[in-house]
Amino acid sequence: MKQLSRRQFLTGLAATPIVVLAGCGDGENERSRASTLRQLPIPPIAESTVDANGTRHFHLVAAAGAAELISGTTTATWGYNGSILGPTLRARRDETVAFTVENSLPEPTTVHWHGMHVPARFDGGPHQTIDPGEKWEPTWTIDQPSATLWYHPHPHGSSEKHVYRGLAGVFIIDDDVSDSLELPGDYGVDDVPLIIQDRRFEEDGSLDESDSTNIGLLGDTIVTNGVAGAFLPVVTESIRLRILNGSSGRLYNLGFDDYREFQLVATDGGLLREPISLSRIQISPGERVEMIVRIDSGTDSILRSFPIDNHDNVDWESTDTFGFADTFDILELRGRQQLKASSELPTVLSVLPKLDSGSAAATREFELQWFMINGQRMDMNRIHFTSIVDTTEVWTVTNVDNWPHNFHVHDAQFQIVDINGTPPPPELDGWKDTVYTPPGQQLRLALRFSRYTDPTAPYMYHCHMLMHEDQGMMGQFVVVEPGAQAAQTISSSADISDMESMPNFEGIHH
Repeated sequence: MKQLSRRQFLTGLAATPIVVLAGCGDGENERSRASTLRQLPIPPIAESTVDANGTRHFHLVAAAGAAELISGTTTATWGYNGSILGPTLRARRDETVAFTVENSLPEPTTVHWHGMHVPARFDGGPHQTIDPGEKWEPTWTIDQPSATLWYHPHPHGSSEKHVYRGLAGVFIIDDDVSDSLELPGDYGVDDVPLIIQDRRFEEDGSLDESDSTNIGLLGDTIVTNGVAGAFLPVVTESIRLRILNGSSGRLYNLGFDDYREFQLVATDGGLLREPISLSRIQISPGERVEMIVRIDSGTDSILRSFPIDNHDNVDWESTDTFGFADTFDILELRGRQQLKASSELPTVLSVLPKLDSGSAAATREFELQWFMINGQRMDMNRIHFTSIVDTTEVWTVTNVDNWPHNFHVHDAQFQIVDINGTPPPPELDGWKDTVYTPPGQQLRLALRFSRYTDPTAPYMYHCHMLMHEDQGMMGQFVVVEPGAQAAQTISSSADISDMESMPNFEGIHH
């Protein structure tokens, strides 16, 4: 079937205007711009207590607030334990964690532990709804390597709105391997989380949530850790940036204005085998990367998002609407005159055993198109398949669309076997839970669901462009013991919705 263009599909929808914020202007304007930057806020480490059994307890409250995303302008926002975003959660492998999550918002929400290996009933997906005024108390033992994960809302049909208003935070896992490496590790000094998001604003400073494009709300202003226009004083020769693409639908092609190289040391699921020298790294919504950057004393360098390179098979009428041509300044790094010495990077970071994709117990196919996976949209009552615990599966994910998509799996980190039959590049050769799937490309993923089983509580797989997820580009599965059968009904505290209020595209795919 001939692919329909975005213009044919969404007749009359106005394209979102994009303002290019970087790479233009004379020296005087650049100096003026630099003088208006604000120092990057560092999310505080979340307070916690450890009980007599060794369980670490956290308390999160989701509530409305107000913040200065733009200097001098107050914007209504949502946040965890504050006006916007949330504290950085930190715990160790083999440690048991327990949460009390309170919802002080005017509508139901959830908290999903993105990238975490966790029992399905505590996953925080659309079935673990927290009503206004209610609490949720999940607990589990952390059983995965050191990594930079994150937490965010996952309510059925409104995830984009909740994240866009400010609900997101970083979750760092530590372990003995990461402790043994001489990587920058002084949190907030030479080990800094960056939550990168794009926003649009009304004239009065309120968030503009209108006229979503076909990949969601694209903003013309970059907000890093909750502020637009940020700089970071650098006091060490090397700095570690833990970067999260926390946007709804925008891809970032990250690098530095002076083309300096950086060392990629980790992706979604943790450390790579060895540092990889790069000058650009592309991340789609939900993905994380950790890079080590060397800064010279008394010099500045700008972390910038450049135009997206790999847009083959994209509907060319829509590339501007996708934001692929945009350039944005993300963060200015300002090297102090006196820098503290940093250790040389180790040549080996971790051991990453390969999953045996050749002896998979199950193989599955997923076709991404429009707001559907395999021609179906999300039904809260439908279990798409059952996986057997502690067996390897191979999933083939194909974007048959002319729109960009990505693919996220709950509970398990996966390995990319190949992309269009070719082994993945080094930057995609580690553990991943989210991956960009360009139009016309096919990825094979190897993964295992271990330890946790539940025939009634499902995990999700979906496009992590949040508007696509909200519109139904999502499915669900359960993990069971060998010989067990999935229940016919799903254990859920969420309202069941058949999404009748959303447009019906069932005829388009066929």
